[in-house]
Amino acid sequence: MVDEKPNKYDAHDSLPIPTYEEATSSRPSSAHSYLGPEHVSQDAERQGLLGRERPPQHNGYELPSVESARSSLDFLPSPEDGSRRSSAEALQREIQQMDVEEPENPDSRTHRLSKRITSLTHSLSSIHLPFREWLPSKQYISARIPSLPEVLRFQPNWIIVGRIFAIFLVIAIIWLFFISDLFTVRSSRQGFVPEKLRQFVEGTVDADNIRKNLQHATQYDHVAGTEGSYYLAKWVETSFLQAGLDGVGLERFDVYLNYWKDGGRKVAIIDPPELAWEAKIEEELAYPPEFEAKQTPVFHGHSKTGNVTGPLVYANYGSREDFKNLVDQGIELRGTIALVRYYGTQGDRSLKVKAAQEAGAVGCIIYSDPAEDGFVRGKPFPDGRYLPSDGVQRGSVTMSSWVVGDVLSPGYASLPGERRRESKENNPGLAQIPSMPLSWRDAQKLLQSLKGHGKKLSDPKTIGGVPDVVEWWTGDSHSPTVHLMNDQIEKDREAIYNVLGKITGIEQPEKSIIVGNHRDAWCFGGADPGSGTAIMLEVVRIFGELMKNGWRPLRSIEFASWDGEEYNMIGSTEHVEARLEDLRRHAFAYLNVDVAVSGTDFHAEGPIFDTALRRVLDRVNDPNDDNRTIGQIWTDNKTKMQGLGSGSDFVGFLDLAGTSSIDMGFSGLPFPYHSCYDNFDWMNRFGDPGFGYHKAMAQIWALLILDMADRPLLPLDMNVYAREVKGYVEDLEEYVNSKGGKVNLKALQDSAALFVQNAGLFEDWGKAWEEAVKESGGYETRNLARKRVAHNSKMAGFETGLLDVDGGLPGREQFKHIIFAPSLWNTYDAAYFPGVRDAMEEGETALAQSQVDKAARILRDASLKLVGWDTRVKE
Repeated sequence: MVDEKPNKYDAHDSLPIPTYEEATSSRPSSAHSYLGPEHVSQDAERQGLLGRERPPQHNGYELPSVESARSSLDFLPSPEDGSRRSSAEALQREIQQMDVEEPENPDSRTHRLSKRITSLTHSLSSIHLPFREWLPSKQYISARIPSLPEVLRFQPNWIIVGRIFAIFLVIAIIWLFFISDLFTVRSSRQGFVPEKLRQFVEGTVDADNIRKNLQHATQYDHVAGTEGSYYLAKWVETSFLQAGLDGVGLERFDVYLNYWKDGGRKVAIIDPPELAWEAKIEEELAYPPEFEAKQTPVFHGHSKTGNVTGPLVYANYGSREDFKNLVDQGIELRGTIALVRYYGTQGDRSLKVKAAQEAGAVGCIIYSDPAEDGFVRGKPFPDGRYLPSDGVQRGSVTMSSWVVGDVLSPGYASLPGERRRESKENNPGLAQIPSMPLSWRDAQKLLQSLKGHGKKLSDPKTIGGVPDVVEWWTGDSHSPTVHLMNDQIEKDREAIYNVLGKITGIEQPEKSIIVGNHRDAWCFGGADPGSGTAIMLEVVRIFGELMKNGWRPLRSIEFASWDGEEYNMIGSTEHVEARLEDLRRHAFAYLNVDVAVSGTDFHAEGPIFDTALRRVLDRVNDPNDDNRTIGQIWTDNKTKMQGLGSGSDFVGFLDLAGTSSIDMGFSGLPFPYHSCYDNFDWMNRFGDPGFGYHKAMAQIWALLILDMADRPLLPLDMNVYAREVKGYVEDLEEYVNSKGGKVNLKALQDSAALFVQNAGLFEDWGKAWEEAVKESGGYETRNLARKRVAHNSKMAGFETGLLDVDGGLPGREQFKHIIFAPSLWNTYDAAYFPGVRDAMEEGETALAQSQVDKAARILRDASLKLVGWDTRVKE
């Protein structure tokens, strides 16, 4: 069980200090926190968020903020005419021929209608109606009213009658103008100007707030399912509520987790007696004892319970090739304990364990070598950024490329009360041999004990940086005997909690831009994931300020703090599985930040976001280079966005739900990854002193959220995506040829070419829309708004169309995306067209060909739907 800790998890609350205007106004300051979309506070004008009405510009044009229509939720895509548009010019003519009117949104109609009525009543008195001369006069009517006795005689008040008639006339004109598509007024939604919003978001980010958030989030360890993670969840929930998010609450799932057991872990040399030795295993205290910051013991998440002995064998990085090399040299591996080092040719620790298992080992020890992340690279902590001699990389050994989420409920959510559970035995997501992480301080003794056993190593690629290991040997069946014990606590149903909150959109509230970062950590989590959590809370605060000023986005924004990511992206995947169909219909994009800051080099994966992201990066300066934006640095370095593999919470959204996803952050030199030395002290002194990169990441994230949620045209770039997919097919061809397989890729090549063609036509529509709005002085017709909404839905739905919903990857059917999935034998890398690659890897040419044909058909169908027709041929 988790050690009892003093109650030091209480969230720090800071009440906002009222401004002078709030303190002296007749309206309580608390009222400003609940301004709805129909109100615009005085703060908005004071902070420069409101624009002024301007005459149409003839020499230049600035797109309106919602420039768009506040379209009704009932808007449907325009009828498909079954014909191909030959050019963007034809589409432009079609748009220009449409009537002009601004569509309404039910939530904002009353507010703007009242303004229109006011303006109309001021002008109606001056209108001279052409039919007025034929209206009967008051005298004419009076003369023809029958004479009644005095007591029954009615004396009409003609002024009142006239006013009533005028009211009905005004209502009729309003109905004519705004219901029957005959009139449009130019409107900047709620008075907010897009550039002012962006400036506000950029300028409101406070690095000191982020620093305080991180300091609080790293006060205690918070492994998934423990009290630390729960108390941190409650703190995040409080922050969401303070920002004024809608629907804030905790989302619970009951999932399989394992934990350390006191006295249950052991690594020791037990034979020969003269070499007897036992590893310390645990790290030293990362914080001084007076801080009372208890830290997580050393263990592997989802490791196998076991108590095994065997001769020690060193297998370099633990890749399949490394084990094969040992076999080729005549080294017997059955019954051994494999010693491997982190990183290198096999970056995934779980696949190191799997490779050892398949080679016949009965246990696996993974150590942190200083050549990779220790003193060989630079000064170790506390004098520098690198891992010290006792530092240990914890982590999960779940086979994430086989099963993602709760390994006992693949394909369905582990909701409380869910009775279905898979077995842990022979589970494709779980290792079947015990494993343990070690520091190089402990591994040194094991490496020294191998001298004279097996083959002496001379290749520098196989030799690590552990000091005082005079000679490096492979070991063999006669090596010293090692005892590996991993007795642990296993919980088939342990509660984890996601924290959720949203900002409801006003044009398409059912459509969502989802923003996520995981909260759980293997210890204190300074960089991983604390930097992301601290930044997300600042981003939420900023959007809360916008809401207090009356702003709402076109599309809803959902914020999520995930639990259980470190074990196997559990919290996010269970969330996806719990609302799978809803996400496939309504999720427009997922924006993930995990390790937000561990270095100074910005990275991002997810090519469909390329244009939108570069537009954002061109606004944000590099903290270490005032003369260049991060976008300029990307351009200078010719940085290209790559596809997504695995290793973070985007997996469920992209590979299961088909939601276009991006992952981003600042990385660089190694840091004390998954060690208790990854804490606030490390970040404050070495990771990001001054928190400049945290501030830059908050600006990038917030601006991208604003762009995705509030641009009338969803800013995903189908042209870039199509070009990248065409490149993926070319890469696949090289891969197939390298395997010597006779696989015909012609159908897939043709589908990729069709995607490039149709993506161009699709993007032409967006350009034509912009021209139409520009030429009409910022007006958008109701019909055009319907088409724009349908255009956005097609754009977001394209990714979902790339799912093999009824099938999935052979052998790992949970993964549905035909283009992206984690590589079968390198989880963190993307495997483009994974079904084909998996089959080729196993030498199954026929299966590879069927996967090519399936991918070609799915890609072709999705591409055809982009331009509005479906010519699917029955197969």
